[in-house]
Amino acid sequence: MKSPNPLQFKTYTLILVIVIFGPLGNLLLGKGMKRLASPTAWTPGELARVLTFILRSEIIWLGIGSLIVFFVAYSLVLSWADYSYVQPASAFAYGTAALLGHFVLGERVSTVQWAGIIVICLGVFIVGRTPPRTTEPN
Repeated sequence: MKSPNPLQFKTYTLILVIVIFGPLGNLLLGKGMKRLASPTAWTPGELARVLTFILRSEIIWLGIGSLIVFFVAYSLVLSWADYSYVQPASAFAYGTAALLGHFVLGERVSTVQWAGIIVICLGVFIVGRTPPRTTEPN
């Protein structure tokens, strides 16, 4: 039996983090910003009101924290895996976003959208069966 490749394990783990925390961060930011009434004008007072709301919102800070986790994981995985592997493999996030939208926000996801997400996930599965690094390290 072939032993697991530590590079692949690290890569798969960080891609999982990317797939979860990217959409989660965007969901939290969206939920937080929907609580803010749209600015009616772009006056300094109105911009200060928006900025104050953002800085005081726990849900927005959770979204920012999630996106920081996403960004760190994305940066780390790109330090050893090829971009041409990481970007398609992280497309599972589209499925995560649709699931979060449907179950957390109560959005209706059409059959055509689900079919498109399945096609994307099948493509990710194909890409995932290739090696994460095809270039020689510098």
